[in-house]
Amino acid sequence: MAPYESDDSTAGEVDDLRSGRRKAARYVVPVAVVGVAAATIGLVPALADSGDPDLPKISAQQLIEKIAESDVQQLSGTVKISTDLGLPDLGGLGGSLASGAMESGDGSSADPTAKLAELASGTHTLRVAVDGPDRQKLSLMENAAEYSLIHNGKDVWGYDSKSNEVFHGTATEGERQEEKVPATPKDLTEEALKSVDDTTSVTVDGTAQVAGRDAYRLLIKPKQDDTTVGAITVAVDAKTGLPLKFTLTPSSGGAAVVDAGFTQVSFAKPAASTFDFTPPKGAKVTEEGALDHEEGAPDHPTKPESAPAPESAPAPDKHAPEAEPKIIGEGWNSIAVLDTGGEGLPSGSEVGGDFGGFLDSLGDKVEGKFGEGTVFKTRLVNALMTEDGKVYVGAVTKDALVKAANEG
Repeated sequence: MAPYESDDSTAGEVDDLRSGRRKAARYVVPVAVVGVAAATIGLVPALADSGDPDLPKISAQQLIEKIAESDVQQLSGTVKISTDLGLPDLGGLGGSLASGAMESGDGSSADPTAKLAELASGTHTLRVAVDGPDRQKLSLMENAAEYSLIHNGKDVWGYDSKSNEVFHGTATEGERQEEKVPATPKDLTEEALKSVDDTTSVTVDGTAQVAGRDAYRLLIKPKQDDTTVGAITVAVDAKTGLPLKFTLTPSSGGAAVVDAGFTQVSFAKPAASTFDFTPPKGAKVTEEGALDHEEGAPDHPTKPESAPAPESAPAPDKHAPEAEPKIIGEGWNSIAVLDTGGEGLPSGSEVGGDFGGFLDSLGDKVEGKFGEGTVFKTRLVNALMTEDGKVYVGAVTKDALVKAANEG
């Protein structure tokens, strides 16, 4: 394979490139604190580039190696975040669902898993600070309020100033690192590099200036036609090798779906006090274990009565849901297939009301050899749910999903 197309890259360099990507994964700065999961989150551009600096020529291989060798352990800065997945406006329905969840009394408004999921849409401003693998802070700036997520040693704190609620959890060394939300261009770049194979072209596309720093542009483009990903551009700091800006544009054109950029960055060591946190007076504090208990076992478990062993094992339920999805296709055209064991999703007319209207606005009815189904669309990820409960999902077009269901 020879996916890296540059003036001086050759097929013989592929093993070195793979090694570079493995190194890159090891050197990622863990800005977004353990225990936080979110999908398709982007950071945004920020300031327009202020010129193309004159930098020494570099190949795609050399630039990836530069990212891999980057060992930035301290930084602080401001990031602009904007994500445009093209989802329909939920209107009053979204507000009703959110208020209902809060009124149920379950969970905490300071729980990072739910709070940072807000970054999946709209435009936001983040302040980030990092001092090695054990101290990170991420603050989401809101109207007259602030949400902060702080990892300091074994403690993980979430604080919502609007509700004066605090979430507290603990983290051991290396625990759940893979669940962190990608909150900087470097996090997003690491994920993009994992997708690079012989279905991908990688080149150096000139230079830029981001947050006042000179940078090279790394351009990643799928060679396949059925993907919804058009191109990924990463601005890499010429001095440190740290990705400063990440932009993902869809194959359909238009504005970026995911765009990530620092508006200001410093590589000085943040003050130790940056990571200090004490719950404010009167704040409601929720421990991580308390949330797990609320979602766990029944209040009064009973001991099952003994029973004779069955003469033979029951036949497997062909409608039982699958635990793990099956992956079909390759590269950017990969599709995850999951059998939910259900009967598919009802139509909007069957459900009725606001939710029924929402379902109809989000999905397209399709049919084929597989029967009937609904394709749910965003500008990046699409999903097909068939009438027998199978789900096909990937960063591919609607036609690719229908084809996969027909062949399946």
